[in-house]
Amino acid sequence: MSKPKDLPKQEQKKQPGKQQKMQPEPEVIRKDYKGSDKLKGKVALITGGDSGIGQSVAVHFAKEGAKVAIVYLSEDKDAEETVKMIEEARSEALALKGDLKEEAFCKEVVKKTVEKFGGLNILVNNAAMQFPQENPEHVSSNQVKKTFETNIYPYFFTVTEALKHLSNGDCIINTTSVTAYRGSEHLLDYSSTKGAITAYTRSLSKMLAEKNIRVNGVAPGPIWTPLIPASFDAEHVKEFGKKVPMGRAGQPSEVGPAYVFLASKDGSYITGQVIHVNGGEVVGA
Repeated sequence: MSKPKDLPKQEQKKQPGKQQKMQPEPEVIRKDYKGSDKLKGKVALITGGDSGIGQSVAVHFAKEGAKVAIVYLSEDKDAEETVKMIEEARSEALALKGDLKEEAFCKEVVKKTVEKFGGLNILVNNAAMQFPQENPEHVSSNQVKKTFETNIYPYFFTVTEALKHLSNGDCIINTTSVTAYRGSEHLLDYSSTKGAITAYTRSLSKMLAEKNIRVNGVAPGPIWTPLIPASFDAEHVKEFGKKVPMGRAGQPSEVGPAYVFLASKDGSYITGQVIHVNGGEVVGA
């Protein structure tokens, strides 16, 4: 797909950011995308599902026939729009608001999803925050704690609860990042959590293989989501995505189908793996 290389200068003061304030707004799903019941009868739970990649995954799953619960921190309008899009795809939606840094809330979202839809088949751990710093000494202990408590701790808590309901043929998909593989000169703690997520995905896949519960990951590169203007200054946003071989930022619509593939029977012999959707950056396994 062809997208302009230049993004207008813009920034937002608070994470996770508001999608409605982005210019241009991200493309969530291609207009010509047609579902084929690949997830018919399935129930999915997606953290960080109100905007960006999480929203795209939610809408793609709905288009494929899944009932979808999304978890979000504070962006009510984005969550409402996601619910609307899921329902327009002729599926059912549930929006759950709260802070995933709290273990009790992580368990609660799983319980409420099962109560609403009668089960759980797909868990997508996706929520994250990032706080750019140019120097290691500027990464405070409070920042490290917040980044790890947001980006990796909830994976343990949601999975522990979800495994009470997941069974043969079900799956877990974790969002890691290209920064886990090639590092980042301004995202020291963030890239560290994404490296942890990659290792977590590989280890968990081995633990659950005998139960035929598949565990995989997706490692996005520079994708145009609310986290970008909410993390970086306007000048950085203008240049966002230009350094990859394809010369542009990707759209959430270009990432969502990777999750569909991993969640469906098309990925039935794949576990412990990561799909790299990054605009052409060649990174190590």
